[in-house]
Amino acid sequence: GRGRMMAGSPSSSGSFTSPVLSIKKGEEIVDLIDLFSKIQYRAKEVSPRVDAVEKRCLELFGRDYKYSVIHNTNGEVCGHYPRQIVYLEYECMDSQRDRFQSSVQISKLQDLVNRSKLARCRGRFVCPVILFNGKVWRGSDDTWTEQDEVLEEDSAARNSESQLFDKVRGHDIKLLRYLSVRYICDLMVENKKVKFGLNVTSSEKVDKAQRYADFTLLSVPYPGCEFFKDYKDRDYMADGLVFNWNQDYVDAPLTIPTCFTPNLNIDWTEYQSWDLVVQTQNYLKLLLHIINSDDESGLLVHCISGWDRTPLFVSLLRLSLWADGAVHASLQPAEILYLTIAYDWFLFGHMLPDRLSKGEEIFFFCFNFLKHIVSEKFSAIRKDRGSVTSLSSDFSLITEETGGGVAGGGASSLTTDVAELHPRCGFLSERQARLEAVRELFLAAYSSTVGLKSSAPSPSGAISGLLEQFARGVGLRGTNNIV
Repeated sequence: GRGRMMAGSPSSSGSFTSPVLSIKKGEEIVDLIDLFSKIQYRAKEVSPRVDAVEKRCLELFGRDYKYSVIHNTNGEVCGHYPRQIVYLEYECMDSQRDRFQSSVQISKLQDLVNRSKLARCRGRFVCPVILFNGKVWRGSDDTWTEQDEVLEEDSAARNSESQLFDKVRGHDIKLLRYLSVRYICDLMVENKKVKFGLNVTSSEKVDKAQRYADFTLLSVPYPGCEFFKDYKDRDYMADGLVFNWNQDYVDAPLTIPTCFTPNLNIDWTEYQSWDLVVQTQNYLKLLLHIINSDDESGLLVHCISGWDRTPLFVSLLRLSLWADGAVHASLQPAEILYLTIAYDWFLFGHMLPDRLSKGEEIFFFCFNFLKHIVSEKFSAIRKDRGSVTSLSSDFSLITEETGGGVAGGGASSLTTDVAELHPRCGFLSERQARLEAVRELFLAAYSSTVGLKSSAPSPSGAISGLLEQFARGVGLRGTNNIV
Protein backbone atom coordinates (compact mmCIF):
# COMPACT_ATOMS: atom_id res chain seq x y z
CA GLY A 1 0.00 0.00 0.00
CA ARG A 2 2.92 2.43 0.18
CA GLY A 3 4.19 2.34 -3.39
CA ARG A 4 2.01 5.22 -4.58
CA MET A 5 1.95 7.23 -1.43
CA MET A 6 2.84 10.58 -3.00
CA ALA A 7 0.53 10.35 -6.04
CA GLY A 8 -1.91 13.21 -6.12
CA SER A 9 0.19 15.45 -3.89
CA PRO A 10 0.13 19.20 -4.42
CA SER A 11 3.48 19.13 -6.19
CA SER A 12 2.44 16.43 -8.68
CA SER A 13 -1.15 17.45 -9.38
CA GLY A 14 -0.93 21.22 -9.09
CA SER A 15 -2.38 23.46 -6.43
CA PHE A 16 -5.26 21.87 -4.58
CA THR A 17 -6.62 25.21 -3.38
CA SER A 18 -7.26 27.01 -6.67
CA PRO A 19 -10.20 29.41 -6.36
CA VAL A 20 -12.43 27.67 -8.91
CA LEU A 21 -11.91 24.22 -7.41
CA SER A 22 -12.37 25.56 -3.88
CA ILE A 23 -15.74 27.07 -4.72
CA LYS A 24 -17.06 24.02 -6.58
CA LYS A 25 -15.81 21.45 -4.10
CA GLY A 26 -16.66 23.71 -1.18
CA GLU A 27 -20.28 23.91 -2.31
CA GLU A 28 -20.39 20.11 -2.46
CA ILE A 29 -19.27 19.99 1.19
CA VAL A 30 -21.84 22.67 2.09
CA ASP A 31 -24.64 20.59 0.53
CA LEU A 32 -23.46 17.47 2.37
CA ILE A 33 -23.27 19.12 5.80
CA ASP A 34 -26.61 20.83 5.21
CA LEU A 35 -28.21 17.42 4.54
CA PHE A 36 -26.38 15.78 7.44
CA SER A 37 -27.49 18.47 9.91
CA LYS A 38 -31.16 17.87 9.05
CA ILE A 39 -31.58 14.11 8.86
CA GLN A 40 -30.17 10.95 10.35
CA TYR A 41 -29.33 8.31 7.77
CA ARG A 42 -31.42 5.15 7.76
CA ALA A 43 -30.78 2.50 5.15
CA LYS A 44 -34.48 1.77 4.59
CA GLU A 45 -35.45 5.42 4.09
CA VAL A 46 -33.20 6.76 1.34
CA SER A 47 -34.10 9.89 -0.60
CA PRO A 48 -32.61 10.75 -4.01
CA ARG A 49 -30.31 13.20 -2.23
CA VAL A 50 -28.97 10.47 0.07
CA ASP A 51 -28.69 8.06 -2.86
CA ALA A 52 -26.44 10.59 -4.59
CA VAL A 53 -24.21 10.74 -1.48
CA GLU A 54 -23.87 6.95 -1.49
CA LYS A 55 -22.93 6.88 -5.17
CA ARG A 56 -20.39 9.66 -4.68
CA CYS A 57 -18.71 7.67 -1.90
CA LEU A 58 -18.39 4.60 -4.12
CA GLU A 59 -16.92 6.74 -6.87
CA LEU A 60 -14.35 8.24 -4.49
CA PHE A 61 -13.36 4.84 -3.08
CA GLY A 62 -13.01 3.56 -6.64
CA ARG A 63 -10.46 6.23 -7.58
CA ASP A 64 -7.70 4.36 -5.75
CA TYR A 65 -9.04 0.92 -4.87
CA LYS A 66 -10.71 -2.15 -6.19
CA TYR A 67 -13.42 -3.17 -3.78
CA SER A 68 -16.21 -5.66 -3.18
CA VAL A 69 -19.55 -4.76 -1.64
CA ILE A 70 -21.29 -6.21 1.42
CA HIS A 71 -24.98 -5.76 0.64
CA ASN A 72 -27.28 -4.08 3.16
CA THR A 73 -29.85 -3.00 0.58
CA ASN A 74 -32.80 -2.12 2.80
CA GLY A 75 -30.92 -2.12 6.09
CA GLU A 76 -31.71 -5.80 6.60
CA VAL A 77 -28.24 -6.48 8.00
CA CYS A 78 -28.02 -3.19 9.94
CA GLY A 79 -30.37 -0.23 9.65
CA HIS A 80 -27.64 2.30 10.49
CA TYR A 81 -24.91 1.04 8.18
CA PRO A 82 -24.48 2.03 4.52
CA ARG A 83 -26.64 0.13 2.03
CA GLN A 84 -23.45 -0.78 0.20
CA ILE A 85 -20.60 -1.46 2.62
CA VAL A 86 -17.27 -1.15 0.88
CA TYR A 87 -14.68 -3.88 1.35
CA LEU A 88 -11.43 -2.40 0.03
CA GLU A 89 -9.28 -5.17 -1.42
CA TYR A 90 -6.22 -3.53 -2.91
CA GLU A 91 -4.88 -0.34 -4.42
CA CYS A 92 -5.43 -0.16 -8.15
CA MET A 93 -4.09 2.18 -10.79
CA ASP A 94 -6.39 3.25 -13.63
CA SER A 95 -4.49 1.03 -16.04
CA GLN A 96 -5.25 -2.04 -13.89
CA ARG A 97 -9.00 -1.56 -13.59
CA ASP A 98 -10.00 -4.25 -16.09
CA ARG A 99 -7.95 -6.94 -14.41
CA PHE A 100 -9.69 -7.05 -11.05
CA GLN A 101 -9.75 -10.41 -9.33
CA SER A 102 -11.40 -10.51 -5.95
CA SER A 103 -9.23 -11.71 -3.09
CA VAL A 104 -12.21 -12.35 -0.83
CA GLN A 105 -15.10 -14.79 -0.94
CA ILE A 106 -17.77 -12.13 -0.69
CA SER A 107 -20.60 -14.65 -0.23
CA LYS A 108 -18.79 -16.18 2.74
CA LEU A 109 -18.14 -12.72 4.19
CA GLN A 110 -21.81 -11.77 3.74
CA ASP A 111 -22.84 -14.98 5.51
CA LEU A 112 -20.44 -14.33 8.42
CA VAL A 113 -21.80 -10.79 8.72
CA ASN A 114 -25.39 -12.03 8.81
CA ARG A 115 -24.55 -14.54 11.53
CA SER A 116 -22.35 -12.32 13.67
CA LYS A 117 -24.60 -9.25 13.83
CA LEU A 118 -26.63 -10.75 16.70
CA ALA A 119 -23.56 -10.44 18.92
CA ARG A 120 -23.48 -6.66 18.66
CA CYS A 121 -25.74 -3.75 19.53
CA ARG A 122 -28.54 -2.93 17.02
CA GLY A 123 -27.25 -5.58 14.64
CA ARG A 124 -24.00 -3.74 14.07
CA PHE A 125 -20.97 -5.81 13.16
CA VAL A 126 -17.25 -5.53 12.58
CA CYS A 127 -16.84 -3.56 9.40
CA PRO A 128 -13.79 -2.90 7.20
CA VAL A 129 -13.19 0.80 6.56
CA ILE A 130 -9.55 1.62 5.75
CA LEU A 131 -6.94 -0.22 3.70
CA PHE A 132 -3.42 0.65 4.80
CA ASN A 133 -0.12 -0.97 3.93
CA GLY A 134 -1.66 -3.95 2.19
CA LYS A 135 -4.09 -4.87 4.96
CA VAL A 136 -7.63 -3.93 5.80
CA TRP A 137 -7.96 -1.69 8.82
CA ARG A 138 -11.42 -1.66 10.36
CA GLY A 139 -13.33 0.65 12.54
CA SER A 140 -16.45 -0.64 14.14
CA ASP A 141 -18.66 -0.54 17.16
CA ASP A 142 -18.86 -3.41 19.44
CA THR A 143 -21.41 -4.33 22.04
CA TRP A 144 -24.06 -6.86 22.87
CA THR A 145 -26.74 -7.45 25.46
CA GLU A 146 -24.96 -8.99 28.39
CA GLN A 147 -27.68 -11.55 29.01
CA ASP A 148 -25.32 -14.26 30.15
CA GLU A 149 -24.89 -12.33 33.42
CA VAL A 150 -28.49 -13.31 34.13
CA LEU A 151 -28.25 -16.70 32.54
CA GLU A 152 -25.36 -17.85 34.70
CA GLU A 153 -27.41 -17.27 37.86
CA ASP A 154 -29.89 -19.91 36.74
CA SER A 155 -27.80 -22.07 34.46
CA ALA A 156 -29.93 -25.19 34.76
CA ALA A 157 -33.10 -23.47 33.52
CA ARG A 158 -31.39 -21.31 30.93
CA ASN A 159 -28.75 -23.62 29.54
CA SER A 160 -30.04 -23.49 25.97
CA GLU A 161 -30.02 -19.68 25.92
CA SER A 162 -26.48 -19.67 27.26
CA GLN A 163 -25.40 -22.02 24.52
CA LEU A 164 -27.03 -19.70 22.00
CA PHE A 165 -24.89 -16.80 23.20
CA ASP A 166 -21.80 -18.98 22.97
CA LYS A 167 -22.75 -19.71 19.37
CA VAL A 168 -23.45 -16.08 18.53
CA ARG A 169 -20.17 -14.90 19.97
CA GLY A 170 -18.49 -17.73 18.13
CA HIS A 171 -19.78 -16.26 14.84
CA ASP A 172 -18.48 -12.86 15.89
CA ILE A 173 -15.03 -14.31 16.50
CA LYS A 174 -15.11 -16.14 13.16
CA LEU A 175 -15.76 -12.84 11.41
CA LEU A 176 -12.92 -11.14 13.29
CA ARG A 177 -10.56 -13.93 12.27
CA TYR A 178 -11.74 -13.92 8.67
CA LEU A 179 -10.95 -10.20 8.54
CA SER A 180 -7.51 -10.82 10.11
CA VAL A 181 -8.31 -8.64 13.11
CA ARG A 182 -5.79 -9.09 15.89
CA TYR A 183 -5.99 -5.84 17.86
CA ILE A 184 -9.20 -4.63 19.50
CA CYS A 185 -9.26 -1.11 20.86
CA ASP A 186 -12.18 -0.28 23.17
CA LEU A 187 -12.98 3.42 23.75
CA MET A 188 -15.69 2.92 26.39
CA VAL A 189 -15.28 4.57 29.79
CA GLU A 190 -17.63 1.95 31.31
CA ASN A 191 -17.15 -1.77 31.64
CA LYS A 192 -20.93 -2.03 31.35
CA LYS A 193 -23.65 0.42 30.44
CA VAL A 194 -27.41 0.25 30.80
CA LYS A 195 -29.19 1.01 27.53
CA PHE A 196 -32.86 0.34 26.88
CA GLY A 197 -33.12 -1.42 30.24
CA LEU A 198 -30.45 -3.98 29.37
CA ASN A 199 -26.85 -4.30 30.42
CA VAL A 200 -24.67 -3.88 27.38
CA THR A 201 -20.94 -4.07 27.23
CA SER A 202 -18.10 -3.94 24.78
CA SER A 203 -17.31 -7.07 26.52
CA GLU A 204 -14.27 -8.64 25.01
CA LYS A 205 -12.59 -7.24 28.11
CA VAL A 206 -15.18 -8.65 30.55
CA ASP A 207 -16.00 -11.83 28.67
CA LYS A 208 -15.99 -14.47 31.41
CA ALA A 209 -15.48 -17.36 29.04
CA GLN A 210 -12.30 -15.77 27.68
CA ARG A 211 -13.56 -16.28 24.15
CA TYR A 212 -11.47 -13.34 22.96
CA ALA A 213 -8.22 -14.50 24.53
CA ASP A 214 -6.51 -14.86 21.15
CA PHE A 215 -6.87 -11.14 20.41
CA THR A 216 -4.75 -8.30 21.77
CA LEU A 217 -7.18 -6.15 23.73
CA LEU A 218 -6.63 -2.49 24.55
CA SER A 219 -8.86 -0.48 26.86
CA VAL A 220 -8.40 3.22 26.07
CA PRO A 221 -11.34 5.02 27.71
CA TYR A 222 -12.38 8.20 25.92
CA PRO A 223 -15.22 10.58 26.85
CA GLY A 224 -18.57 10.10 25.11
CA CYS A 225 -20.51 12.66 23.11
CA GLU A 226 -22.00 14.30 26.23
CA PHE A 227 -18.58 15.64 27.17
CA PHE A 228 -18.45 17.66 23.97
CA LYS A 229 -21.18 19.95 25.27
CA ASP A 230 -18.53 21.17 27.70
CA TYR A 231 -16.29 21.76 24.67
CA LYS A 232 -18.95 23.90 22.99
CA ASP A 233 -19.76 25.73 26.25
CA ARG A 234 -16.09 26.70 26.51
CA ASP A 235 -16.39 28.36 23.11
CA TYR A 236 -14.89 25.35 21.33
CA MET A 237 -11.70 25.38 23.39
CA ALA A 238 -10.34 21.88 23.91
CA ASP A 239 -7.12 23.08 25.55
CA GLY A 240 -7.45 22.76 29.31
CA LEU A 241 -10.70 20.76 29.12
CA VAL A 242 -10.20 17.67 31.32
CA PHE A 243 -12.73 14.85 31.68
CA ASN A 244 -13.92 14.03 35.22
CA TRP A 245 -12.76 10.46 35.74
CA ASN A 246 -14.26 10.28 39.24
CA GLN A 247 -17.86 9.97 38.05
CA ASP A 248 -19.66 6.87 39.33
CA TYR A 249 -20.21 5.27 35.93
CA VAL A 250 -16.57 5.55 34.86
CA ASP A 251 -14.92 2.24 35.69
CA ALA A 252 -12.95 1.16 32.62
CA PRO A 253 -9.20 1.29 33.27
CA LEU A 254 -6.58 2.27 30.73
CA THR A 255 -4.97 -1.00 29.64
CA ILE A 256 -2.28 -1.09 26.95
CA PRO A 257 0.00 -4.08 26.29
CA THR A 258 3.58 -3.26 27.18
CA CYS A 259 4.75 -4.07 23.65
CA PHE A 260 3.16 -0.81 22.48
CA THR A 261 4.44 1.53 25.16
CA PRO A 262 8.26 1.82 24.80
CA ASN A 263 8.45 3.65 21.46
CA LEU A 264 5.77 6.28 22.03
CA ASN A 265 7.39 8.31 24.79
CA ILE A 266 4.03 8.82 26.53
CA ASP A 267 3.51 8.57 30.29
CA TRP A 268 0.25 6.63 30.28
CA THR A 269 -0.07 6.81 34.08
CA GLU A 270 -0.95 10.48 33.64
CA TYR A 271 -3.91 9.92 31.33
CA GLN A 272 -6.54 11.16 33.81
CA SER A 273 -4.85 14.56 33.95
CA TRP A 274 -4.66 15.04 30.17
CA ASP A 275 -6.85 17.64 28.55
CA LEU A 276 -8.93 16.76 25.50
CA VAL A 277 -6.21 17.84 23.06
CA VAL A 278 -3.44 15.76 24.64
CA GLN A 279 -5.70 12.75 25.19
CA THR A 280 -6.87 12.71 21.58
CA GLN A 281 -3.32 13.22 20.29
CA ASN A 282 -1.92 10.38 22.41
CA TYR A 283 -4.69 7.94 21.50
CA LEU A 284 -4.19 8.71 17.82
CA LYS A 285 -0.43 8.16 18.16
CA LEU A 286 -1.17 4.78 19.76
CA LEU A 287 -3.53 3.69 16.97
CA LEU A 288 -1.07 4.78 14.28
CA HIS A 289 1.71 2.91 16.07
CA ILE A 290 -0.38 -0.28 16.18
CA ILE A 291 -1.25 -0.28 12.50
CA ASN A 292 2.36 0.51 11.62
CA SER A 293 3.78 -2.26 13.78
CA ASP A 294 2.07 -5.25 12.16
CA ASP A 295 1.79 -5.62 8.39
CA GLU A 296 -0.37 -8.73 8.61
CA SER A 297 -3.09 -7.93 11.12
CA GLY A 298 -6.01 -5.56 11.37
CA LEU A 299 -7.17 -3.22 14.12
CA LEU A 300 -10.76 -2.95 15.35
CA VAL A 301 -11.79 0.33 17.01
CA HIS A 302 -15.13 0.53 18.77
CA CYS A 303 -17.20 2.11 21.54
CA ILE A 304 -20.79 1.42 22.60
CA SER A 305 -22.93 2.26 19.56
CA GLY A 306 -20.32 3.42 17.06
CA TRP A 307 -21.97 6.77 16.41
CA ASP A 308 -19.55 9.21 18.05
CA ARG A 309 -16.16 8.09 19.32
CA THR A 310 -15.72 5.45 16.62
CA PRO A 311 -16.17 7.83 13.65
CA LEU A 312 -14.03 10.43 15.42
CA PHE A 313 -10.99 8.16 15.46
CA VAL A 314 -11.72 6.46 12.13
CA SER A 315 -11.98 9.89 10.51
CA LEU A 316 -8.79 11.20 12.14
CA LEU A 317 -6.94 8.06 11.07
CA ARG A 318 -8.22 8.24 7.50
CA LEU A 319 -7.28 11.92 7.20
CA SER A 320 -3.90 11.50 8.90
CA LEU A 321 -2.93 8.60 6.62
CA TRP A 322 -4.21 10.50 3.58
CA ALA A 323 -2.09 13.52 4.54
CA ASP A 324 0.93 11.20 4.44
CA GLY A 325 -0.07 9.97 0.99
CA ALA A 326 -0.57 6.48 2.38
CA VAL A 327 -4.29 6.05 1.60
CA HIS A 328 -6.68 7.51 -1.00
CA ALA A 329 -3.60 8.85 -2.76
CA SER A 330 -5.37 10.50 -5.70
CA LEU A 331 -8.05 12.37 -3.73
CA GLN A 332 -7.93 16.13 -3.35
CA PRO A 333 -8.62 17.77 0.06
CA ALA A 334 -12.29 18.44 -0.76
CA GLU A 335 -12.74 14.85 -1.92
CA ILE A 336 -11.24 13.16 1.14
CA LEU A 337 -13.25 15.55 3.34
CA TYR A 338 -16.44 14.61 1.49
CA LEU A 339 -15.67 10.90 1.74
CA THR A 340 -14.96 10.85 5.46
CA ILE A 341 -17.95 13.04 6.40
CA ALA A 342 -20.32 11.08 4.17
CA TYR A 343 -19.07 7.55 4.81
CA ASP A 344 -17.49 7.51 8.26
CA TRP A 345 -20.04 9.83 9.91
CA PHE A 346 -23.28 10.17 7.93
CA LEU A 347 -23.73 6.70 6.41
CA PHE A 348 -22.63 4.95 9.62
CA GLY A 349 -25.38 6.65 11.57
CA HIS A 350 -23.94 9.61 13.49
CA MET A 351 -26.98 11.49 14.80
CA LEU A 352 -25.85 15.00 13.96
CA PRO A 353 -29.28 16.71 14.32
CA ASP A 354 -29.66 15.21 17.80
CA ARG A 355 -26.11 16.04 18.82
CA LEU A 356 -26.44 19.64 17.58
CA SER A 357 -29.71 20.10 19.48
CA LYS A 358 -27.89 19.07 22.66
CA GLY A 359 -24.73 21.06 21.89
CA GLU A 360 -22.64 17.88 21.74
CA GLU A 361 -20.30 18.99 18.96
CA ILE A 362 -18.00 16.01 18.60
CA PHE A 363 -18.40 16.20 14.81
CA PHE A 364 -17.07 19.76 14.69
CA PHE A 365 -14.33 18.85 17.18
CA CYS A 366 -13.02 16.14 14.85
CA PHE A 367 -12.29 18.41 11.91
CA ASN A 368 -11.22 21.43 13.93
CA PHE A 369 -8.77 19.07 15.68
CA LEU A 370 -6.80 18.54 12.47
CA LYS A 371 -4.64 21.54 13.36
CA HIS A 372 -3.36 19.55 16.34
CA ILE A 373 -2.01 16.67 14.22
CA VAL A 374 -0.13 18.52 11.47
CA SER A 375 3.23 17.61 13.01
CA GLU A 376 5.39 14.85 11.54
CA LYS A 377 5.07 13.17 14.97
CA PHE A 378 1.70 11.90 13.71
CA SER A 379 3.01 10.70 10.40
CA ALA A 380 2.78 6.98 9.70
CA ILE A 381 5.46 7.42 7.04
CA ARG A 382 8.94 8.62 7.87
CA LYS A 383 9.56 11.13 5.10
CA ASP A 384 12.38 13.48 4.23
CA ARG A 385 11.81 16.48 6.47
CA GLY A 386 12.89 18.72 3.61
CA SER A 387 9.65 17.95 1.76
CA VAL A 388 7.66 21.17 1.70
CA THR A 389 4.91 22.69 -0.34
CA SER A 390 3.35 26.10 -0.64
CA LEU A 391 -0.34 26.90 -0.37
CA SER A 392 -1.40 29.09 -3.26
CA SER A 393 -4.61 30.34 -1.68
CA ASP A 394 -4.73 33.92 -0.44
CA PHE A 395 -5.24 32.68 3.10
CA SER A 396 -4.17 29.76 5.18
CA LEU A 397 -4.78 28.90 8.80
CA ILE A 398 -2.46 29.49 11.68
CA THR A 399 -1.64 26.52 13.83
CA GLU A 400 -1.95 26.27 17.58
CA GLU A 401 1.59 27.53 18.13
CA THR A 402 0.70 30.98 16.78
CA GLY A 403 -0.92 33.56 19.03
CA GLY A 404 -2.65 36.81 18.24
CA GLY A 405 -5.96 38.53 18.72
CA VAL A 406 -9.16 38.57 16.74
CA ALA A 407 -10.58 41.81 15.40
CA GLY A 408 -13.66 42.69 17.38
CA GLY A 409 -13.01 40.06 20.02
CA GLY A 410 -9.75 41.19 21.51
CA ALA A 411 -7.37 38.54 22.83
CA SER A 412 -10.23 36.13 22.97
CA SER A 413 -9.82 32.53 23.92
CA LEU A 414 -11.13 31.75 20.45
CA THR A 415 -8.01 32.90 18.68
CA THR A 416 -6.23 29.58 18.60
CA ASP A 417 -9.01 27.03 18.64
CA VAL A 418 -11.61 28.03 16.11
CA ALA A 419 -10.01 29.76 13.14
CA GLU A 420 -7.82 32.74 12.42
CA LEU A 421 -6.96 34.09 9.05
CA HIS A 422 -3.62 35.55 8.26
CA PRO A 423 -1.66 36.25 5.09
CA ARG A 424 0.07 33.38 3.36
CA CYS A 425 2.71 32.02 5.72
CA GLY A 426 5.03 30.63 3.13
CA PHE A 427 6.31 27.07 3.03
CA LEU A 428 4.64 24.31 5.01
CA SER A 429 5.28 20.61 5.25
CA GLU A 430 3.16 18.71 2.78
CA ARG A 431 1.34 16.98 5.60
CA GLN A 432 0.50 20.28 7.26
CA ALA A 433 -0.61 21.88 3.99
CA ARG A 434 -2.94 18.99 3.21
CA LEU A 435 -4.55 18.87 6.67
CA GLU A 436 -4.96 22.63 6.84
CA ALA A 437 -6.62 22.62 3.41
CA VAL A 438 -9.14 20.04 4.67
CA ARG A 439 -9.79 21.98 7.87
CA GLU A 440 -10.15 25.21 5.91
CA LEU A 441 -12.84 23.70 3.66
CA PHE A 442 -14.65 22.20 6.63
CA LEU A 443 -14.75 25.39 8.69
CA ALA A 444 -16.03 27.42 5.76
CA ALA A 445 -18.78 24.91 4.97
CA TYR A 446 -19.74 24.43 8.61
CA SER A 447 -19.97 28.16 9.22
CA SER A 448 -22.31 28.63 6.26
CA THR A 449 -24.65 25.79 7.30
CA VAL A 450 -24.66 24.84 10.98
CA GLY A 451 -22.69 27.80 12.35
CA LEU A 452 -21.01 28.07 15.72
CA LYS A 453 -23.01 29.09 18.77
CA SER A 454 -21.13 30.72 21.60
CA SER A 455 -22.21 30.84 25.24
CA ALA A 456 -20.99 34.42 25.80
CA PRO A 457 -21.92 37.60 23.87
CA SER A 458 -18.42 38.89 23.15
CA PRO A 459 -16.90 35.65 21.85
CA SER A 460 -20.08 35.09 19.86
CA GLY A 461 -19.39 38.26 17.93
CA ALA A 462 -15.83 37.12 17.44
CA ILE A 463 -16.92 33.75 16.08
CA SER A 464 -19.53 35.24 13.79
CA GLY A 465 -17.32 37.90 12.23
CA LEU A 466 -14.38 35.56 12.04
CA LEU A 467 -16.11 32.72 10.24
CA GLU A 468 -18.06 34.99 7.90
CA GLN A 469 -14.72 36.53 6.91
CA PHE A 470 -13.31 33.02 6.66
CA ALA A 471 -16.12 31.82 4.38
CA ARG A 472 -15.59 34.79 2.08
CA GLY A 473 -11.88 34.00 1.99
CA VAL A 474 -12.55 30.65 0.28
CA GLY A 475 -15.37 31.83 -1.93
CA LEU A 476 -18.41 30.74 0.07
CA ARG A 477 -21.32 32.79 1.32
CA GLY A 478 -23.11 32.04 4.54
CA THR A 479 -26.70 30.87 4.22
CA ASN A 480 -27.61 31.78 7.76
CA ASN A 481 -26.35 34.04 10.49
CA ILE A 482 -24.19 32.59 13.24
CA VAL A 483 -25.61 33.38 16.65
